[in-house]
Amino acid sequence: MAETSSLNIPTVDLADLASDDSARVERAAAAIREAFGVFGLVYVKNHGVDTQALNRFYDAFGAFIAKPAEEKKPYGRADIWYQRGWTPPNTEVAVAGNGQPDFKECYFAAPYPNDPQSALEFPELYPENVWPQNAPAYFEDGLMTLGRSLHEAGLKLLRGSAIALGLPGNLFSELCERGAHVTRALQYLPLTDAQVNTSIVWGEEHTDFNLLTLLPGGRFLDPNGGAAPGPDNKSGLYLRTRATPEAPNGLQVRGTAPAGCIVAQVGQQLEILTGGTFLATPHVITAPGVSGWQRQSAAHFMHVHTNTVLFPLEKFRGPEAIRNYAPPVLAGTYDIKTLVDIGLAPASALDKLGYRHYDRLNRQRAGA
Repeated sequence: MAETSSLNIPTVDLADLASDDSARVERAAAAIREAFGVFGLVYVKNHGVDTQALNRFYDAFGAFIAKPAEEKKPYGRADIWYQRGWTPPNTEVAVAGNGQPDFKECYFAAPYPNDPQSALEFPELYPENVWPQNAPAYFEDGLMTLGRSLHEAGLKLLRGSAIALGLPGNLFSELCERGAHVTRALQYLPLTDAQVNTSIVWGEEHTDFNLLTLLPGGRFLDPNGGAAPGPDNKSGLYLRTRATPEAPNGLQVRGTAPAGCIVAQVGQQLEILTGGTFLATPHVITAPGVSGWQRQSAAHFMHVHTNTVLFPLEKFRGPEAIRNYAPPVLAGTYDIKTLVDIGLAPASALDKLGYRHYDRLNRQRAGA
């Protein structure tokens, strides 16, 4: 793929969206239309995320990751599909990643209390948070604070997205009320001398399956574990733009946000609802060309509520959109299928999507 400058990606100012000045609101809406329509990604300023608090959390998260695997093992909860707590290395696999697990460890938490009814309907998507005993200082508070800050910025951006599309401003934000939102801390692991400058990447190319992803920015750790500038210009977030006749494979764009900005990415749910008008962002996290370096980052994943039907909204329900996104599917069902695809849920989770009591009929027929 050819590479184009990340400066082509628009920036949206959340202060513009909150303004009473219609010209400022339209300026922000126009930036969202271009960014989400072409790149599937926008830079966001005046977002409310505290950089000092973020780095303080990364310190705490790094201290947890440095603990022995046996000490972290109780918090690796396969029974709840790793939707809370620790995700061990070599667990998650990108759907289009050819079976190569990502080189990372993660920690998941929900920044807001679960909706009890939703937890009854989809228990693995709405489990209670899991926190380590003797956690490093500011580990729990830092992750919760970060998740809530990103979520509030995301709600404002969803309002702007609806306005940009000529929809009621509260449409997307209402769809994600009581959703299975989750905040994730990630630590990409060091590669060996034999692994660098090969086809191995920190995170294989994929698209997120949720509504909107908020990324506050990360930092590199040198071989001694200290925060430092990146060792080269090879590593980081790259995205693939929408295909065009001139660039049928899309263009590769470095997704490095301007100073003071965070990144927001379109997920598959938003792509489906807009009939492909907004594009889920294919993105890859590349590793540096030198061994021993790590990277810390975080992401907040906003979801529509699990009882939302995923199908293009009426405004976008043309013949091509129907061909691309039919049949309608319940968001919770969609989530389960995707978690199986990426290796976080077992294949047996798909049994939840059909009738599970044929064995009872067989026992009755056999007189058991």
